[in-house]
Amino acid sequence: MWAELRKRNTPFFCAAPMADVTDAAFRRMLVKYGKPDVMWTEFVSADGLISGGRDALMRDLAFVKSERPIVAQLFSSNPQKMEAAAKLCAELGFDGIDINMGCPDKSIEKQGAGAAMIKTPEIAIEIIKAAKRGIAAAGKTIPVSVKTRVGYHQSQIDTWIPLLLTEGIAALTLHARTRKELSAVPAQWHYVKEVVKLRDRLAPQTIIIGNGDVTSLADGRVKAAMSGCDGVMVGRALFGNPWFFDASREVVAALPQKRGAFLRLPFLKRFFDTRRTAPQSAVRPIMVRDRLEVLVEHAALFEELLGDIKSFAIMKKHFKAYCTGFTGAKELRIRLMETASAIEVKTAVSDFLLQ
Repeated sequence: MWAELRKRNTPFFCAAPMADVTDAAFRRMLVKYGKPDVMWTEFVSADGLISGGRDALMRDLAFVKSERPIVAQLFSSNPQKMEAAAKLCAELGFDGIDINMGCPDKSIEKQGAGAAMIKTPEIAIEIIKAAKRGIAAAGKTIPVSVKTRVGYHQSQIDTWIPLLLTEGIAALTLHARTRKELSAVPAQWHYVKEVVKLRDRLAPQTIIIGNGDVTSLADGRVKAAMSGCDGVMVGRALFGNPWFFDASREVVAALPQKRGAFLRLPFLKRFFDTRRTAPQSAVRPIMVRDRLEVLVEHAALFEELLGDIKSFAIMKKHFKAYCTGFTGAKELRIRLMETASAIEVKTAVSDFLLQ
């Protein structure tokens, strides 16, 4: 998979694995409005997958054919549990398995996983080997990759990264910050350039994916050209913008003159289907009415796919992103934050657009 992506499209673009963001509902939105070259699941506990919590976590791993290629991201500090979870994911048909070695969440680090792996490189190596054993036990040959940061308290590129590269991972995603920096400082893409140089020397076959503060496709291409990485992973810029990966679209913060007209077309199905098949020669702006209608669609899909196991409150982080940069956005956000169902979201948006 990775070699083909590198050959076909450099840089290629990926949707980052984000807890309670890149769930099944949001991934379906991306597929419909701006599919990336590679999709990631949310990060999932390998320990949980082989325990009593498996049934709920299996929903995090549910995907449809249109999402391919899709990579399952797992975290664990227990090699036996990682092996079993990797076997399960391989049997589920994923195109790759990625190991999270960069998440700074304290609850994840207390388990010795995520960014804590940087402090225990010997365990990190065992986790990679375990994932490979699990895939082999499933009779599959899908690739193993790692997502990490440049270091824990400071840059450890010269010590931490070579350990990963020499383990024969197929791809390495580098978040261009340390764990200590979280996302409080700008991503330093010169770190990605340093890692590419290490890759060229130690493991030329390994794909390098840069991650951090990518704001647009154009910005991603500039960062890739500067660093020499093969792919670009996008995270926060996807919030409220499932069109991100569609080069023919851009967001325009302006309401149409007749705000209520579109409500006569439920979910604007015909409108959007027409626009998705229109010629791509010119950039087609996404008006605020487009954004709000897709917000309604997103909320309904979340409720349909995940409403029985996840709190509808998870949608609130999306409400804030969809509703920004236009007159009345604050007032609409306040109302949306009080909603508890998709129908309430639809009513709030309808009322706003009919004002």
